Amino acid sequence: MNIEIVENLAAKHKSLSQGVIDYEKYAYYAITHHSTAIEGSTLTETQVIDLLEYGKTAKNKPFEHHQMVFDHYQALQFVVEQAKKRRKLSVSFIKEIVQKTMNSTGGVVQTVLGTYDIAKGDFRLSGVRAGSRTFPDYKKVPALVEKLCETTNKDLKNVLESKLPNSFELKCKIAFQLHFELVSIHPFGDGNGRTSRLLMNYVQSYFDLPLSIVYKQDRLKYIEALEKARNTESLAPFFSFMFRQYEKFLKQEIKEMEG
Repeated sequence: MNIEIVENLAAKHKSLSQGVIDYEKYAYYAITHHSTAIEGSTLTETQVIDLLEYGKTAKNKPFEHHQMVFDHYQALQFVVEQAKKRRKLSVSFIKEIVQKTMNSTGGVVQTVLGTYDIAKGDFRLSGVRAGSRTFPDYKKVPALVEKLCETTNKDLKNVLESKLPNSFELKCKIAFQLHFELVSIHPFGDGNGRTSRLLMNYVQSYFDLPLSIVYKQDRLKYIEALEKARNTESLAPFFSFMFRQYEKFLKQEIKEMEG
């Protein structure tokens, strides 16, 4: 992966998007479509636009999928707004993102240890598995998320205060690493993937970079990259995957703007 190519695409994208009416809105629609589709939404991209632009629901599609899309769009707008204010990352901030993401589709989960409400951004109180993957014990979750916030805030500050020549790569890697770390902690009963990708967009917006996406059609490659990074204890496979996704999205957006 030639990161210089991605950096040049990001610069071109930023230049072309200046002054383009409603550009951000349609980019948000695309990000929302793919992120929710990865998690099970069956709405097409056109149906997502119809819903968010005109309030038009899709026939024969579950109402829950419409709610998932609407909530994600609201959460994405919130994340970008907070990033532009340079809001520090914190446990409460992440929980606010989950509250918006899971506002309509989250619910109360009862366990032998008590209940927690996904729609309120509560941390899970139970173990969780995905295939053969077992995520950290729920008792470790609060400390792990707190530590992740501290590390990320330190990284954000260091990059802002430095004038390193390869800062584009560093900024992207902070975004991708935050994405990877949160989804690997899996702190919530649901919405972990969407929240992790939103946090990636938070860092990109914080640094005034174009936002990136994980394409629904690349879902299996996405899962494979996450697992390979975990199994090898190296973020290189995930970074490589995400830079390719970023390049793909930037090229697509540039083509549309030039067209």
